[in-house]
Amino acid sequence: MSLPKEQAWFPAKRYGWGWGIPSRWQGWVVMIAWLLALIGGATALTANHPDWFVAYAFAISGVLVAICYRKGESPSWRWGDKE
Repeated sequence: MSLPKEQAWFPAKRYGWGWGIPSRWQGWVVMIAWLLALIGGATALTANHPDWFVAYAFAISGVLVAICYRKGESPSWRWGDKE
C-alpha cells in the first residue's frame, strides 16, 4: 500500500520507474541502515565467502525495495511533471 505524496518517505522519481532520494527523515534512516548493513556485510563476508555476500546484498536490497514500496509513493513509469 503506497502513501500519499505528503506522507511518503520515498517520493516517486520524476523520470523512469521507482523512487528517488528520501524526502522524510525516516527514509534517510532506512537508507543509512541499508548502507551500513551493506558495508558490514562486505567487510564480514567478502574475504572468505564472496558468494554469500552477493546473496546477502540481494536479500537486504529486497528488504529495502519492500520498505520503499510500503512507505513510498506508488511506483509507475513517469515522464516528467504532469501538466
